[in-house]
Amino acid sequence: MRPGIHPDYHPVVFRDKAADFAFLTRSTITSPHTIQWEDGNTYPLVDVDISSASHPFWTGKGRILDTAGRVEKFERRYGKRSR
Repeated sequence: MRPGIHPDYHPVVFRDKAADFAFLTRSTITSPHTIQWEDGNTYPLVDVDISSASHPFWTGKGRILDTAGRVEKFERRYGKRSR
């Protein structure tokens, strides 16, 4: 790697407040907020809206859409078109 052209790559804690879940990883993102991690060190903290701990795909709590019911509702509202 050429020196001086790459951003600083450092440990960062990402926290999902909705799921009360946090993980330590490396990133180039910066944050004015910090947190003391389990190892006793202080790291930059980035709050995220969703993570694998709260995303419906990963938690298995996804909704099944009722497409047939939507079509029937549309047909009731606007009438079925005759050909």
